[in-house]
Amino acid sequence: MCGYTPQYKGLQRLHETYGPRGFAVLGFPSNEFGGQEPGTAEQIQSFCETKFGVGFPMFEKLTTQPGPGQSPVYGFLTAGGDAPDWNFCKYLVGKDGRVLGFYKS
Repeated sequence: MCGYTPQYKGLQRLHETYGPRGFAVLGFPSNEFGGQEPGTAEQIQSFCETKFGVGFPMFEKLTTQPGPGQSPVYGFLTAGGDAPDWNFCKYLVGKDGRVLGFYKS
């Protein structure tokens, strides 16, 4: 388990507070950083729900790093140059689809 997993609580608060205004938190697990996300999508979802009360969408594990296997969503997010260097990096995307910010773990 990653030492940053307590951030799920804050992300859930953002989801609950701003979700009614159209803000969405989306979780994209990755096992690229220290092998800290080894479970299946179902196991990860269950862990996040039971341990941290996560109610925002959690997706299948994907590849965040640039290269041939990189997920298209991360191809879009990292086009500005900011690629995750560890778990729990976050992107803020505006309603117009522009990446507005990148936040490290």
